[in-house]
Amino acid sequence: MQTHLALLRGINVSGHNMIKMDVLKSTLENMGFQNVQTYIQSGNVFLDSDEESPAKIAFVIKQEIYRVLGYDVPIIVISKADLQACFVNCNFLKEKEVDTKKLYVAFVSKELKADSINDLKMSQFKPDEVQIDNTRIFIKYHIGAGKTRLDQKYIEKKLNLTATIRNWNTVSQLLKIYEEQ
Repeated sequence: MQTHLALLRGINVSGHNMIKMDVLKSTLENMGFQNVQTYIQSGNVFLDSDEESPAKIAFVIKQEIYRVLGYDVPIIVISKADLQACFVNCNFLKEKEVDTKKLYVAFVSKELKADSINDLKMSQFKPDEVQIDNTRIFIKYHIGAGKTRLDQKYIEKKLNLTATIRNWNTVSQLLKIYEEQ
């Protein structure tokens, strides 16, 4: 058994794709996942599975949520190592007095190339900044996430992939939960 973290995108936001966590948990348990644990209402789910492939897990969960609940929910499945890499590889954390309230991580569905940053055309978002790291995009917003067009929809469109964004506090809490398991 291996523990995975499924990040569901776009549930329980502004009254859309409303899924109660107890319903999500029972749906996943009925699929055969074990030790299912949710964290906050925005779709962070730890689960144990014999399946090793994150892409396969994401696919079957997406299919089941659509079948049972009728929502087409993009899902990215990550490992403990993926979360740990956030803390090791995020250059913004090395800056003096970084405001982690303005720091976010976009987890993406495919590996990015170093030149993918050019596709984001960041000059139009200055002073917001990004750093690309494998299947993560670290975002440092100048004012805040609610006041920029550099969001999940923009990232998905420009890079032709699926993305889901979590704030730094959530990333920190998810790693803490992973380490307690």
